[in-house]
Amino acid sequence: MIGALSDLGRRGLFLFDPETAHGMSITALKSGLLPACRINADPRLRQTVAGLEFANPIGMAAGYDKNAEVPEALLKLGFGFTEIGTVTPKAQPGNPRPRIFRLVDDEGVINRLGFNNEGHEAAFQRLKTIRGNGIIGVNIGANKDSADRIADYVAGIRRFYSVARYFTANISSPNTPGLRDLQARESLSALLSAVLSARDEEAAKAGKRIPVFLKIAPDLTEEGMDDIAAEALSHALDGLIVSNTTLARDGLKDQRQAKEAGGLSGKPVFEKSTVVLAKMRRRVGAALPIIGVGGVSSAETALEKIKAGADLVQLYSCMVYEGPGLPSQIVAGLSKLLDRERAGSIRDLRDAKLDYWANRNV
Repeated sequence: MIGALSDLGRRGLFLFDPETAHGMSITALKSGLLPACRINADPRLRQTVAGLEFANPIGMAAGYDKNAEVPEALLKLGFGFTEIGTVTPKAQPGNPRPRIFRLVDDEGVINRLGFNNEGHEAAFQRLKTIRGNGIIGVNIGANKDSADRIADYVAGIRRFYSVARYFTANISSPNTPGLRDLQARESLSALLSAVLSARDEEAAKAGKRIPVFLKIAPDLTEEGMDDIAAEALSHALDGLIVSNTTLARDGLKDQRQAKEAGGLSGKPVFEKSTVVLAKMRRRVGAALPIIGVGGVSSAETALEKIKAGADLVQLYSCMVYEGPGLPSQIVAGLSKLLDRERAGSIRDLRDAKLDYWANRNV
């Protein structure tokens, strides 16, 4: 039933420009028109990562539910977790429209949204009303006009500490000028020191420790990956999210849309993001959690991320083409793949193809 609704809804949404269609999908989730997916719980998909217990490894990436409008509705689609944001201290409109572009032949998306969101307070007020136990992460960022970007990330930790199950410090969006400069080693060290110090202060007051992840770009040199890995390990970061959108345009069929500025996501970024994932896994070792993102469109691609070194997997852009039934299809498909692999746990397959992916060029 949900498959037929998904196909019909997708074709209807494609009649509208991408940003209008996005707003309509949020409205549909708010309305409850989309039926909840009933997934048979598979204990082989359960695992504990960064101290959190995940019923399955598939999550909704940040960027869809920017203002924490529908996190519980997303969890009902079959996701094991979801991530709201990116949220900035002050509301900001983002970049001028049009700023989202479908590359239909490539099943990709280019966006240059620029952290458009309603600000900390609006998202906090929504999150504080949630009473369920679902895992909802908060992706924090800095305002475009901020005089102190590190202070913006610290403000995010402090504002959402009572409602976040985990945090993601997003320093890898290509759509806020200069933001990716925070990935440089000296800047990253200062950021992590400030953010984790704020987390530790809040943990002491609240009596609970909320994990902090760092979301990085796929457009990194080998030296850049070395620096990020070294800082992540020296600061005892709780995990990495690999990766955000790419500025690369290699191999795209839609050369007209490819000329648009912004970050590319969806199927075209799968290979690049998976290579960077494996290279980072090799650098940080086996213990540090990594969430793999980029081009996940099926159970097979989700499992490939895990075999390349991911503990958990997120998706977003591929739902534009596959519809809201995608997360439940992937979760069910993973159970079948575990049967085929004769694996007792999804954890048993992590790193199975680490060398294959890590030895490839970015």
